[in-house]
Amino acid sequence: MAFTGGAVNFSEEQEALVLKSWAIMKKDSANIGLRFFLKIFEVAPSASQMFPFLRNSDVPHEKNPKLKTHAMSVFVMTCEAAAQLRKAGKVTVRDTTLKRLGATHYKYGVGDAHFEVTRFALLETIKESVPAEMWSPAMKSAWSEAYNHLVAAIKQEMKPAE
Repeated sequence: MAFTGGAVNFSEEQEALVLKSWAIMKKDSANIGLRFFLKIFEVAPSASQMFPFLRNSDVPHEKNPKLKTHAMSVFVMTCEAAAQLRKAGKVTVRDTTLKRLGATHYKYGVGDAHFEVTRFALLETIKESVPAEMWSPAMKSAWSEAYNHLVAAIKQEMKPAE
């Protein structure tokens, strides 16, 4: 079953701000995604220990090919879900993906504090990735709202893998 956490309240203005900024970031999503994760680890260094491919790696995070791939896929999924939110009226991540994300986040003990650090890192990364004159309190609010919907969908699936 798809996430049905009530009607999504995401305005046309919020959608336009997300779409406008995503259009700019999309072409550089690999680098931006990596910066997003590096910012998470800057704010919460211990978070890197939640990733098996980083735990015993001697490779600096910014050079780790598995982190680069993971970071890009998470960033693109987050942005695509945000871009589709109003049109679809819900988070558009596939049910199987949500179940996997929920089970993985559950397994590694991801909690509210982790989601908050990730929100902060996402918003800071977007702010640094769009032209300065484009970033505004309204854009920050739109991305934050979209992120909240994605997190709510993941949290609903946070239970042991079946």
